[in-house]
Amino acid sequence: MAQLYTRDTQAIFWNNNASAIQRMLDYDYTIKRTKPSVAGIVAPTSSSKFEKFFYGPDEVMIPLYKTTAEAKAAQPQADVLLNFASFRTAYDVTMEALEIGGFKSIMVTAEGIPERLARKMNATAKAQNVIVIGPATVGAIAPGAFKIANIGGTIENIVQSKLHRAGSCGLVTRSGGLFNELSNIIAINADGIAEGVAIGGDRFVGSVFIDNLLRMEANPEVKYMLLLGEVGGTEEYKVIEAVKSGKIKKPIIAWCIGTIAKYYDSGVQFGHAGASANGDMETAEAKNKAMKEVGIHVPASFNDLPEIISAVYHELHAEGVIKDIAEPATNVCPSVRKSKEFICTISDDRGDEATYAGFPISSLATPDTGKGIGDVVSLLWFKKQYPKWATDFIETVIKTVADHGPAVSGAHNAKVTARAGKSVVESLVTGLLTIGPRFGGAIDGAAQYFKYADDNKLTPAEFLNHMKKEGVPIPGIGHRIKSLKNPDLRVEGLKKYAAAHFPATPLLDYALTVEQLTTSKKENLILNVDGTIGILMVDMWRALGYSEDEINEFISSGTLNAFFIVGRSIGFIGHVLDEKRLAMPMYRHPMSDILYDVQVAEKL
Repeated sequence: MAQLYTRDTQAIFWNNNASAIQRMLDYDYTIKRTKPSVAGIVAPTSSSKFEKFFYGPDEVMIPLYKTTAEAKAAQPQADVLLNFASFRTAYDVTMEALEIGGFKSIMVTAEGIPERLARKMNATAKAQNVIVIGPATVGAIAPGAFKIANIGGTIENIVQSKLHRAGSCGLVTRSGGLFNELSNIIAINADGIAEGVAIGGDRFVGSVFIDNLLRMEANPEVKYMLLLGEVGGTEEYKVIEAVKSGKIKKPIIAWCIGTIAKYYDSGVQFGHAGASANGDMETAEAKNKAMKEVGIHVPASFNDLPEIISAVYHELHAEGVIKDIAEPATNVCPSVRKSKEFICTISDDRGDEATYAGFPISSLATPDTGKGIGDVVSLLWFKKQYPKWATDFIETVIKTVADHGPAVSGAHNAKVTARAGKSVVESLVTGLLTIGPRFGGAIDGAAQYFKYADDNKLTPAEFLNHMKKEGVPIPGIGHRIKSLKNPDLRVEGLKKYAAAHFPATPLLDYALTVEQLTTSKKENLILNVDGTIGILMVDMWRALGYSEDEINEFISSGTLNAFFIVGRSIGFIGHVLDEKRLAMPMYRHPMSDILYDVQVAEKL
């Protein structure tokens, strides 16, 4: 993999580190990425489904997931894991991600992962050809394409250091802080960096200097490289061998910090866990000398780095290896941003014409469009374009449940309220308020319980026993008037439509086997219209490719009952208008229809 990241690279962020994520998104906006670099966030303890972040002056919603597996399944294109777990769990998070697969690189920010675990983690990653950046790192950057979390610092520092677009230098360091400093030095004395990695300060890191430099050697955008090593370890010698053998041909500028260590009587650790010499070869002075001997550009001191960078850059530029870079247009993040109070993901009334889930109303409303109420429902309720068999079924359901006469509680309430002189909307609401578990709610219940039985492979007898233990009458079974001998024609119509147009009806087939058992006990214990609708809705969603979890969420959120509400509203309004048209007087319930049992109140 010559190029570490591109403008299409997306990451899954483990742990909701809001400030680090916001910095990534500010960078995305600045360089005009078409899609955010963070595809999802793993937040095991969060109860939310998403987190809002600023994207320039606007906001975007980044989905939250409970597990890495869930996030990866939902965002398969995200091939980078940004592991911001603590040092106690960072190893487990990384190993789980390696087991899941599909990640090209994993960044581990935690410091102090036990060496035994770090070695195993790194070995497993190498065996799978996964690049691990860290532990103890601020990450990496491909300027103008993708940046990890906090690397490069603030957006102002990033632009000043020319990290908003690709330069010519490949930069590899251990230190995150010095990475930022060197980026700025390179920007001042050359044209910036093409790719940069802070490999991490722990003694055992995943990708070492040679891994990154060999990749940069193969990256045509990188014209020369800068390596900042430090006292401790022998990784720099692998680079020396690669230069001697010809594996690395591009110019390298290098310096190992910690030369002051020779003035101390005993070994001193300089900041990082790996920055401590355990022998003469591991001293900064010895490594700098060895690198210079093979032709690597090594300054006399860190302070001389700018001069060396300028000299190498201008030589390559004079040779035509490095071309002038045109400055790309960038966005500027507003200094003041206000979070929005409401979110809408189904319609948009900005612009010349309002849209339903991205479709102009004019493309749906008139008969010549070929679209109906079912299409509007599928767009506004589910944000999907359902096929015609499904939208026709939705319309069939709405027509089927529109009214069931004036005696049911909702219609009765609406009529009584209308006769009290109230408006259409007030009368409608009183009817709608009666819809619930005893009136209309059986659609939800039928879908829930029959799906549970089918999911758990219960036989009809086992299902009946289960419901008996629950102490719940089976929703969707039973009718006051209709029976096997006197079937409900609404149910027959729904079943006939499903048989003709649904790809499959496994839950309805199961429900009909349950009906055979219930009607053997009592003839009117048939599958009623509420049950048929709820069960066929599950079959419809399964045929449309929804997951079982998504269908369960539809059921628990009351989506099924919403179809009853829409349909029955048509009937309620009809009854209200009927009362208005007939100019019916105020209704008073007849006393003869009330059982009065009023005792003299007990004196306390």
